[in-house]
Amino acid sequence: MGAEHVQARIGAYADSVTLMQVSARAQAIAGVRGVLVAMATELNLGLLDGLGLRAPAGISPHDLLVAIKADDAAALHAALAVIDEALAHGPGVASGQPGGPGGPEAAPLTTRSAVARAGRGIALISVPGQYALAEAMDALEAGCDVMVFSDNVPVEHEVALKEVAARQGRLVMGPDCGTAIVAGLGLGFANAVRPGPIGLVAASGTGAQQVSCLLDVAGAGCGAVLGVGGRDLSAVVGGRSARTALALLDEDPGTELIMLLSKPPDPQVAAGLRRFADMLATPVQFALIGPGQPDLTTATETALAAIGVPVPAWPAWPAWPTWPVRSAFPTPASQARHALAGGLRGLFAGGTLCDEAMVIATGLLGEIYSNRPFAPELRLDALDPLLPVDHRPLTARHAMIDFGADELTSGRPHPMIDQRLRLDRLDAEAADPATAVIMLDVVLGYGAHPDPAAELAPAIQAAVAARDSLAVVVALIGTAGDPQGLTAQVTTLAEAGADVFASNAQAARFACGLITGTEPARAHGAAK
Repeated sequence: MGAEHVQARIGAYADSVTLMQVSARAQAIAGVRGVLVAMATELNLGLLDGLGLRAPAGISPHDLLVAIKADDAAALHAALAVIDEALAHGPGVASGQPGGPGGPEAAPLTTRSAVARAGRGIALISVPGQYALAEAMDALEAGCDVMVFSDNVPVEHEVALKEVAARQGRLVMGPDCGTAIVAGLGLGFANAVRPGPIGLVAASGTGAQQVSCLLDVAGAGCGAVLGVGGRDLSAVVGGRSARTALALLDEDPGTELIMLLSKPPDPQVAAGLRRFADMLATPVQFALIGPGQPDLTTATETALAAIGVPVPAWPAWPAWPTWPVRSAFPTPASQARHALAGGLRGLFAGGTLCDEAMVIATGLLGEIYSNRPFAPELRLDALDPLLPVDHRPLTARHAMIDFGADELTSGRPHPMIDQRLRLDRLDAEAADPATAVIMLDVVLGYGAHPDPAAELAPAIQAAVAARDSLAVVVALIGTAGDPQGLTAQVTTLAEAGADVFASNAQAARFACGLITGTEPARAHGAAK
């Protein structure tokens, strides 16, 4: 019969990052079929309907919704225990009960009152997108810079927010800003990166993580990462936050070089930012994803050369069942493998990593279909097949999916936290004889899944064991200091049968080379 639980926790609150992590932990319990731990907004009540559950009478958007569907009472109680423990001790949680004499001080009820208590600084906004504008405006008016983690924020709200910030001389990072490093403190999905003389302005979260991790490998380090949101270099937003961030890093005496990273930008906005950068005292290097542009690894190598740091051979770990001795791919993989007949499937958590791989694969394989394509005619026909209710393989010969896109994260944890959608798709594509190579990104760091390799490894191992004609290639973005343990993640993925690269660009070229039968790119730096 199953077991169900729906509860409204009146006046309770937790930020969206905490709730995504809590939901993912509860969902991972054996016997749990569905979990929704979220503020009771209209969007989330719609997701509750999708679970086949009814909302409690009188629930409001200011209440915390806890809903569980499980196979039996034991699984339900286990999930509920995980949720209760996490919310009792997690960050950003308010019980709704004021502290009594000698008890904890009541949590501030507004952004402005929180600033008044804690002092000015950076306000991190992590609420449903439709409410982010009001909270961010309060923070700006209270004298704070703002990082808006929230996604699904209307673009007109973003423009209004950044116009106010510009008048006040404040920085707005975001909306949908997932990564920042300020004064050595990582915010959102950030990696444990050593400090250094290069500062990043990034309209790209995972792009910033890729570059900062490569800088860490090279020993150069990264002084700051100022994320500005993936739409900042669009024609509508016009690079408003990018200008402010460039000016701030230009004023920092410890910054010797600035890198500006972005997903494919609007050409006129990019040109305007180049003119702005030419007026700064600190040199600015542009790393803009797109056809004819250097990939992020090449851009990082150029930055290293500019500050006089040698370019290393970027780490790569061959699949252990195929390559018994760990190495940095000293011989072409084509000597060990014949060209694989079939298509490429890219299953990405990071949008910029997906874009970069699509640019590379388009040049080597031809048309790449996607839910976030470079041309409208290359859009996958429907998103429904990407969801777990439908495990049919894709029909496009070569396709790449950005599982972090807004339409696939609305009401769901980000795939860097919860990999269920990707795992379902991995199983479906691995079973399809038309698939030759599956490419994945695995992004480590604070806030991300605590052990993504352990969750992916069984599916990878089953896939490559079932079909000799299938390869799995992984771009592993991380540093030795990340909490997941870089060595442990590499070992698990390589033992499962995946070829692992620290460079997403090298991983993409290697994946394409397995299909074309040409020699994959060697590690950059080895021949320099």
